[in-house]
Amino acid sequence: MAAMAWRLPTQLATPGKLHHHNDSKTAGYQSSFSWCRTLAPDHLLPSSSSSSSSFSTSIGTNTRRLVRCTARAGVGAVNLAPGTPVRPTSILVVGATGTLGRQIVRRALDEGYDVRCLVRPRPAPADFLRDWGATVVNADLSKPETIPATLVGIHTVIDCATGRPEEPIKTVDWEGKVALIQCAKAMGIQKFVFYSIHNCDKHPEVPLMEIKYCTEKFLQDSGLNHVIIRLCGFMQGIIGQYAVPILEEKSVWGTDAPTRIAYMDTQDVARLTFVALRNEKVNGKLLTFAGPRAWTTQEVITLCERFAGQEANVTTVPVSVLRVTRQLTRLFEWTNDVADRLAFSEVLSSDTVFSVPMNETFSLLGVDGKDIVTLEKYLQDYFTNILKKLKDLKAQSKQSDIYF
Repeated sequence: MAAMAWRLPTQLATPGKLHHHNDSKTAGYQSSFSWCRTLAPDHLLPSSSSSSSSFSTSIGTNTRRLVRCTARAGVGAVNLAPGTPVRPTSILVVGATGTLGRQIVRRALDEGYDVRCLVRPRPAPADFLRDWGATVVNADLSKPETIPATLVGIHTVIDCATGRPEEPIKTVDWEGKVALIQCAKAMGIQKFVFYSIHNCDKHPEVPLMEIKYCTEKFLQDSGLNHVIIRLCGFMQGIIGQYAVPILEEKSVWGTDAPTRIAYMDTQDVARLTFVALRNEKVNGKLLTFAGPRAWTTQEVITLCERFAGQEANVTTVPVSVLRVTRQLTRLFEWTNDVADRLAFSEVLSSDTVFSVPMNETFSLLGVDGKDIVTLEKYLQDYFTNILKKLKDLKAQSKQSDIYF
């Protein structure tokens, strides 16, 4: 693959500004969720490259005051020449080892794309990606200097990455994403796909959701050809959270809140993503993908019980306990990241519906909504397969006992 001519000044490694203005809802979070970084000295920045997005949103009876995401998307990275054209089928998947990322890789390979996967250096190499036919390159979004080389010869970037639980949320999900978008702009990437969270614009008190929203704004103002896809929830997450504990007769943790989530199979997310990539009408749009129906925690547990053929040992955690725990963890700097994640858990445990009507999206993409897997079908297939395997293992075990 021919490399483009590019230059990466040192300023690119410095993330953008994320300003959060206090209001009655976010005042308690200001000290822990306020950081500023300067992309480049002002004298290097043409006024036209400055991007500042302002907006206000009403949440119930409370008005969300001005939230300003300020970053200069074209700063610090200068495209010195048009370079050699790249194949439209060349894509880079960031976060390729994750729940969604690996499905994106599989779908892309099945559809004939040349897939390159950006993964962090790790003790256990991502050999399964190579076995599938993808190319694996090592880089780390928290180290911006490692990013540019991964983009050489790439047409489209699909960003599925998110920070690890033990990392500060801002390290990858804000600073790393700003650096990635800047590098993509500098390297002449033709299209950028970013996955966000449904309703992220309505919860400024939750660091991860506010970061997702600010990243959306930053990408929109970058000048890159892009598609933003907001997601509600993955069916795959239900397996570890509910299905496996029920089968192993362990406690299933839930809350007493009526939150409803329209879970979607990550294979459907991947399929719709590539339909969107091929549809020029989707360029620059913000889409939301949701499953056919929104489910409460109790409804999901009931489904799992039915297909597993056994009752769940449910331990209910009141939402009030989550709130108190979050406030306590705010008291110590070393537990701030825990508090940030508890804030997200609290939103998921509130009286919120994570779902949207999909008719308009299906019409835009030209797909049939009947082809989207339902949660009932997904769980039925899972339990049918796993129970059959358990039955076979049990039979083999009995045969071994008889033999010996």
